[in-house]
Amino acid sequence: MLNKNTIVFGLIAGLISSIWVMIFPFLDPSFDYGNGMVYGYTAMIIAFSLIFVGIKNYRDRFNSGVVTFGRAFLIGLYITLIASTIYVVVWLLDYYFFVPDFFDIMAKSYQAKLKAAGASEAELQASIAEMIKYNELYQNPLFNAAMTYMEIVPLGLVISLIAAAILKRKAVTPSAA
Repeated sequence: MLNKNTIVFGLIAGLISSIWVMIFPFLDPSFDYGNGMVYGYTAMIIAFSLIFVGIKNYRDRFNSGVVTFGRAFLIGLYITLIASTIYVVVWLLDYYFFVPDFFDIMAKSYQAKLKAAGASEAELQASIAEMIKYNELYQNPLFNAAMTYMEIVPLGLVISLIAAAILKRKAVTPSAA
């Protein structure tokens, strides 16, 4: 059900989910990027709460208070896809134009945590090799986009399923007297 309602909520969710990605390049280099995943997923959960709002808005304002599980899930899916696409585009722009040294920054942060935890030299070397490998893979925009979609879409699908199950409502049929 791709309509104005779905597009509006998808666009808003996309902007909310991208907030962390938008401010990331402007943070102080000494910022602890290890918590970036927590901030990013928190923004995604807040953004995807709009799936509930979008489904309820469609059900109550545009469909006489009725929505099937399937229709509700499709609305959530479309909101997820729109928001995820905005998130991916913002990340790709950030990665290629503002933070092309992303993996270097993350590697330094991760290695500092490993050293503080008492990691061996072999563990440190293995983490460096892994970061180099991912850095090379992420240079391919298609791989980068696919991995970024895989970061956000599953969360949107889960929230869409939950919202569809909670908000589905069948039409009330008048009982025969």
